[in-house]
Amino acid sequence: MDVSRIRDDFPTIKAGNGVYLDSACQTLRPYQVIDAITSYYTEFPACGGRSVHSMATKVSMAVDRSRETAASFFSCKDPHSFIFTKNCTEGMNIVAKGFGLRKGDAVLTTDMEHNSNHVQWVEMVRDIGIKRKITRTSGTGVFDTEDFKRQLTNDVKLVSMVHTSNVTGTSVPVGDIVEMAHDKGAAVLIDGAQAASHTPVDLKKLDVDFYSMSAHKMLGPSGMGMLYGKEDRLKALRPLISGGGTVGLATYDSVKMTAHPEKFEAGLMDYAGIIGTGAALEYLSKIGMRNVERHTAGLQRKTDKELRGVASITAVGPDDPLLRASIYSFNIKGMGSHDVAMMLDSADGIMIRSGMHCAHPFFVSRGIDGCARASFHIYNNDDDVLRFTSAVKKLAAAFSK
Repeated sequence: MDVSRIRDDFPTIKAGNGVYLDSACQTLRPYQVIDAITSYYTEFPACGGRSVHSMATKVSMAVDRSRETAASFFSCKDPHSFIFTKNCTEGMNIVAKGFGLRKGDAVLTTDMEHNSNHVQWVEMVRDIGIKRKITRTSGTGVFDTEDFKRQLTNDVKLVSMVHTSNVTGTSVPVGDIVEMAHDKGAAVLIDGAQAASHTPVDLKKLDVDFYSMSAHKMLGPSGMGMLYGKEDRLKALRPLISGGGTVGLATYDSVKMTAHPEKFEAGLMDYAGIIGTGAALEYLSKIGMRNVERHTAGLQRKTDKELRGVASITAVGPDDPLLRASIYSFNIKGMGSHDVAMMLDSADGIMIRSGMHCAHPFFVSRGIDGCARASFHIYNNDDDVLRFTSAVKKLAAAFSK
């Protein structure tokens, strides 16, 4: 993989706008994605799926191509299994609110979920009376299969879990989880926001019922995501939002919904975003997700090598760097995480994330007051890592107590 050539595809990197290490929040975009978005606005800025004139037809065809690209990218035969959303959070809520859970039904999650797979369950426990079960991971976020088996009781109707943690970078064994859940008659919803951007995801092989992801973490446009669902599951799922585009026929007192995926895509869609999402998936496909995975793992190992042994720096996550995917979360003794992030940015032009990363229960349960987080992608190189680790060492030496 030619990282130098790849870096030339990203305008913010070419402009020398610092070292961007916040890809777990949102990735940078290559020219190919930006150009695809611009082409919609300059060449055929019309409504897809409604009007029948030539410009609208181009939109509809472009949307279909993006759906087909998504199916190919995730090794799925049916493009209609992919719903375009505004982010992973919306996809998770579509399933949570539309699955048909009733009082007494149980949902099983891990203890390291992002708020996109936590808040709705708290609300539904309160409002509907469902039960929330939580399988506990280790202190560093490593999945415990035996505890999962104990928690997977007959009242669990839905297993809803993060594929890769946005805090520790640890992943759960999705294939094994799906097999065990299906044996118990439970469906499985996976939050793939982090995993889909950094590792090959074969949805056919995983046999998962639902898989949600954010395009903006996959070199795609902001405000775009996708939800995959098996055909029978999507047929049974109720839409979160209804209205224009979701209806086959409506009278004054009745509504016949259209088939999926359109029944979940209410109102005028972000056509530019959908087209840009397709371009991002095509870009990643050409590079190869296995290459992406190997590259970010190499950057993780280099980061760990540079910072391991610095007494005042504590990594948040497992000791083995290969279990942290593309994420290096850490704290410096005597410094708050926001102070670390602001000082790295102001002094060295290094951009990272800080705080609790929308995974509050993970930190609260472990008595940790947030952390700083560097996260890598294909446009980062060894020089980025050395600049980052050198700056962190300087902070640790100057401010740790």
